[in-house]
Amino acid sequence: MKHQNNYLLPGYCWLLLTLLLLTSGRARAQEIDQQLTSYNTQALVEKVYLHTDRPAYLAGETMWCKLYVVDGALHRPLPLSTVAYVEVLNADNQPVAQGRVALRGGRGHGAFSLPDTLGTGRYQVRAYTRWMQNFDPAYFFSAPVDILAAVRPPADAPPARPAAVDYDAQFFPEGGQLVQGLPGRVGFKLTDRQGRGVAARGVVVDQTGQQVAEVATLRFGMGSFELTPAVGSASYTAVLTLSSGETLRRPLPAPQSTGYTLRLLDETPTQLRLLVRAVPAASVPVLLLQHTRQLPPVLSRQQLVDGVAEFVVDKQALAGGITHFTVFTAERQPVCERLYFKAPAQLVVQAQAPAAYGPRQRVELALRTATALGQAVPANLSVAVYHLDSLTATEAVPAIAPYLWLTSDLRGHVEQPAYYLSAAPDAAAAAADNLMLTQGWRRFAWAQVLAPAPAAPAYAPELHGPLVQGTVLTRGTDAPKSGVPIYLASPGQTGRLYNDVSRSDGTVVFEMQDFYGSRELVVQPNNEVDSAYYVTLQSPYSTAYPPTAAPTTALPGLNEGALTQRYLQRQLLAAYYPDRQIRIHLPLPDTAAFYGRPDHSYLLDDYTRFKTMEEVMREYVRGVTVRNRRGRFHFMLYNKIVDDVFKDDPMVLLDGVPIFNLNTVMALDPLKVKQVDVITGLYIQGQLAYSGLVSYSTYQGDLQGLPLDARALLQTYEGLQIPREFYAPRYATAQQQQSRLPDFRDLLYWNPEVNAGPEGRQQVEFYTSDQPGRYRVVVQGLTADGLAGSGSFVFEVKKPL
Repeated sequence: MKHQNNYLLPGYCWLLLTLLLLTSGRARAQEIDQQLTSYNTQALVEKVYLHTDRPAYLAGETMWCKLYVVDGALHRPLPLSTVAYVEVLNADNQPVAQGRVALRGGRGHGAFSLPDTLGTGRYQVRAYTRWMQNFDPAYFFSAPVDILAAVRPPADAPPARPAAVDYDAQFFPEGGQLVQGLPGRVGFKLTDRQGRGVAARGVVVDQTGQQVAEVATLRFGMGSFELTPAVGSASYTAVLTLSSGETLRRPLPAPQSTGYTLRLLDETPTQLRLLVRAVPAASVPVLLLQHTRQLPPVLSRQQLVDGVAEFVVDKQALAGGITHFTVFTAERQPVCERLYFKAPAQLVVQAQAPAAYGPRQRVELALRTATALGQAVPANLSVAVYHLDSLTATEAVPAIAPYLWLTSDLRGHVEQPAYYLSAAPDAAAAAADNLMLTQGWRRFAWAQVLAPAPAAPAYAPELHGPLVQGTVLTRGTDAPKSGVPIYLASPGQTGRLYNDVSRSDGTVVFEMQDFYGSRELVVQPNNEVDSAYYVTLQSPYSTAYPPTAAPTTALPGLNEGALTQRYLQRQLLAAYYPDRQIRIHLPLPDTAAFYGRPDHSYLLDDYTRFKTMEEVMREYVRGVTVRNRRGRFHFMLYNKIVDDVFKDDPMVLLDGVPIFNLNTVMALDPLKVKQVDVITGLYIQGQLAYSGLVSYSTYQGDLQGLPLDARALLQTYEGLQIPREFYAPRYATAQQQQSRLPDFRDLLYWNPEVNAGPEGRQQVEFYTSDQPGRYRVVVQGLTADGLAGSGSFVFEVKKPL
C-alpha cells in the first residue's frame, strides 16, 4: 500500500478483513460473479451525503452542514472514516472555503464562514473522505449552492447579459450500440447549456431523408424511440423541433455491421425480460451478470439460438436502487450493458407545526419517523428552518434518499432526482427508464475486476484521526529518499510527537490525535545524522475533479425587496449579535503526555532554582548523566531493564518537539521550564526505538523562543474543525419578547443532531424572528438499517395586526 500506516485497526472484524484484503493478492476466480464479489470486498465503497442548512447564502454568512457517511451497498452508517473533507468551489473548481470535519459513527457536522469577498454566482459544495480519493471524484458528494456578493451592486450597474442559447443532444442505443438488421431502442437527452432538460418533438430520418421513427421527450428532456438499422451503410439523423419553433439536426451513432444488442422489457408487475441478439447469428453461450451496488451478483447462462437468447428476471428479487445487467461472451468479454431502477423503500419523515405564527413566537415542531408501512422506527435527523425568498424558493437542498439511491450511482447531472422517488408510480417508472437508458456508469472498469491482482489503493482510510502526509526529498536533487526516520511534533502544553520512516517513494504519513483547529507543526529528520534530506507536507484535499463540469445554471433573480432585506439582515446580525455568531466547543483533549506516566517527573518549582539547565540536570534529575565531549553535551540514561547505561543519546523533547542538538537544551533558561519527565528504559514508538526519553515542558507550551533547527519545516496546518454551536435568540419571557434588538434572521433553526427514539418521535422548539414571510422546514434522516428519507413543509410568520 502506498500510504501504509503504523497504527492498529479498530475491532471491527469485517473491516479488518477488508483492509487486509486490500494489501493481499487475489487468486483468479473461475466465475465472473465470484471475481466481482472479490473486487467489491476489496474496493469498499463509502458514500457521503451533505445536508446544508439552506440552498443560498450571502457572502460572509455561515454555511452549516451535517454529514451522513454510509456504506455503498445497504446505505447503513459506516464507522470507517473519522474525517470528512468539505469544500466550496467556484466555477473554476478553485476552493473558496475548505475544512475537515470530525466523523463519529458515520456522522459529523460543521460550519463554514463564507468569505466576504465572494462574488455573486453559483458555486458547488462537495464532500468526501480520504478513502474516497482512491476512486473517481465523480463519486464525491456535490451539490450547487448560490451565493450573493456581500456588497450590494450599484443601482445603475448594467444588467448581466443572458447566456447564449445552446443545446446538447445525446443518443444512447440500448445496451451500448446499434447493430444493422437488429431491432433496437435508442434513448436520447436534450439539454440546454445550463443542464436543464428541453422539451422537443421530431423525427428520425435516414440518409435519403426517409422518416424511420418519431421522437418526443417525456420528462426533463429525455425520451426514447424504436429503430431497426438497415443492413448496409445506412446513417440516421434526428430532426428535433423545440417549443420555440427552432429546429435541430443531430446525427445518431453509426450502426455496427456485427455485434450484440440488449433489450430490456418491463411488461409485467413481476418479471423483466432481457433479449440478447447477435450478428452473426451464431449458436453460442452468453452470460448475463446482474449486480446492484456491492450486493452479491447473480450470474445466468443461456444459449443463443439463431442469434437470440432470452433471460427472465424476478423483479421482486431485485434490491432497491440501480441494477446493472451486463452481457458477456463465453470468453468473458463484456458486450452489452443496461441499467434498471427499482424504487427503494424510504424512511417516512413527518414534521408538523401550526401553519401561521406571529413575530417572536415559539414554534413546537413535532417530528415522526416510520417505515413505509407505518411502523415507528428510530432515526438520526438534521433539521433546518429558513426564510423563503425569490432565491431560495426556486431551489431546494438535495434530499438524502434520491441522492443515496439514485444520483450517487450515476454519472453527471440528474435534474430533479426527487421526482423519481415521489411522483406517481407509472410516471416515475417511465421517467426512470429513460434516465437509465441515457446513463451508463459503474464504479469500476471490467478490466479492474478481471485483473489477476487488485491495484494497491493510494490513500488509506483515516481510522483514528487526520492523516498528515509528507515526502522526504534529497537536498539539491529533490529526489525522494526511503528509509529516513522523520519526526512530526505539535508544540503545546501536552506536546505530541509522531514518527514514520519514509517508504520507497519517499512518503511519510502521520496519524494525528485530538488535532483540532490551526496548529503549528515541526517536521524534521534527525539533522545530526540525516542533514542531506528535508520534508514537504501535502495538502489533504483532493485536486481531482470530474471531467464533466457541473451545470452553470443561472441564479434566479431576486426582487428588489428581497435583495434589500438580505443586505439589511446581514448588517443587523453583525451589528447587534457579533459575540453570538460564533460559539465554539473545543473537545476536551487528552491531557496526558503521549508517553504516559514517566519513571521520574520533576516540577522545578518544587526544587531549588538553579541558574543553568546543566546544574538542574546534574543536581536532582535521576537516571540522567550529563557528559560534555568536545563542547557537545550528551545525556547517558540508565536502562533499568538491563541495569546498564544506554550508549546513545535519548530522545530529548521540548514541549513535544525533538531537540537533537543538546547544546540548545542546555542553553535554556531554567526559569522558563515548568517540568522535566524522564523515562529510564527503551521506549518504542511506531517503527522507532529511543534510548530513553527526556521531556521538558515550558509554562506556556510555546518553546519559549527556543531557536529551532533552521533545516526543520515549521508550518501552520489546519486540523479538524472546532465544533461550533448554532445560536438563535429565545423569547420565552415578556422581557425577552420586548427586547428592542432587531431580529431579522434568515435562518431560524439548525440542529444537526436530532434523534427520534424507539417510538419514532421527537420534538424541537425555536422562535420566529421579526421578519414576516414564508419559512421552509427541511428534515433529513437516516436509520441504523439504511432507511433514508426527508420531510418538508412551509409555515408563515405574519405581521401583528
